[in-house]
Amino acid sequence: MHRFRVNRSLTFLVLGVLVGAMAALWLQPPAATAQRPITLKMQASWPASLTLFENFKMFAEAVEKMSAGRLKIETLPAGAVVGAFEVIDATNRGVIDGAHSAMGYYTGKHRAGIPLSHGPLFGMDFIDFFAWYYEGGGFELVQEWYQNILKMNLVSFPILPAGPQAMGWFKRPIKSFADARGMKYRIYGSGAEVYSRLGISAVTLPGGEILPAMERGVIDGADWVNCVEDMRLGFHNVTKVHYSPGMHEPVTVGDLTINKGVWDKLPPDLQEIVKVATQATWWRWYARFQKQTAEACRELIKLGVHVYRTPDDLNYKFLEVWDQLQKEDAAKDPFYKKVIDSQREFAKLMVPYRLSYWPTYEFRGNYYWKEEIFLKAPPK
Repeated sequence: MHRFRVNRSLTFLVLGVLVGAMAALWLQPPAATAQRPITLKMQASWPASLTLFENFKMFAEAVEKMSAGRLKIETLPAGAVVGAFEVIDATNRGVIDGAHSAMGYYTGKHRAGIPLSHGPLFGMDFIDFFAWYYEGGGFELVQEWYQNILKMNLVSFPILPAGPQAMGWFKRPIKSFADARGMKYRIYGSGAEVYSRLGISAVTLPGGEILPAMERGVIDGADWVNCVEDMRLGFHNVTKVHYSPGMHEPVTVGDLTINKGVWDKLPPDLQEIVKVATQATWWRWYARFQKQTAEACRELIKLGVHVYRTPDDLNYKFLEVWDQLQKEDAAKDPFYKKVIDSQREFAKLMVPYRLSYWPTYEFRGNYYWKEEIFLKAPPK
């Protein structure tokens, strides 16, 4: 009888422990929902209507899906919090958590933002440039530029390969380099520097201000991106004269910047998700962008736009002056020299290799589609 009471007491004790444990488990939220989602507020330098903003949205969607909702990105268009050219300063100060912009907009802070983001780049294309970022030391140089040179509390990831870019839209035809001299031309970054030296008055304006400036006659011509972005802004409603290619941005890349204090607080797995999402967005968006651009070019021609080939002498002049500017800037600034020396060394490996082993696009393309090429010779 005594043994029964002991066993019964033991049974009640075990049952009490089990019930208590089950109650604790019942009251405890599931592990997946215990942590509240992190939301980062970020702003772009472009309107929400542009494909450039679609790149931003694509990135945000990828981050949310890969993180199972643990990290969300609030994507805001230009002007939502600060002006288009103020987003990295706002990110640095913590007014916003991040920015979707382009280093070329901030060359007034330090000129190495030019080769770090766009230009002829010693013959490299988007494939080579991506390789330089991640296999040639470019990624580390970008962080050094923001953090050590600009003294800004930022981390940066290349994300937006928006090109190659056209020469742009003009009020009148350009038959040669001489026809372009004296024009007031909207351009930014390295293009503004070079064209100014060539006697073309360079004006830097954000996307939303270009068309009104052309309509009022403040400028004679403008570059923006290429057919799809230009069509969305409505350039074809102001002029029917369009030139391509441009030599100022055969490669041009925008980046995603994040406040470093915000970045350092993210768990390592979320940091890796952000990094991988920028890389995936680069290529996935680039494929869509090229298709959209081709469709838009075809549509613009149907609407009466004349797409002319940029005169060779103008593009050669651009390269000559660009090379001279590179040498001057490198002589003045050790970091600028460090960037272009790195790029030149990488291009010296990649460009000759590809010229040797990659079949030329023109050879195959002309065999099948020579009569379908959009570009025409400049008018006589």
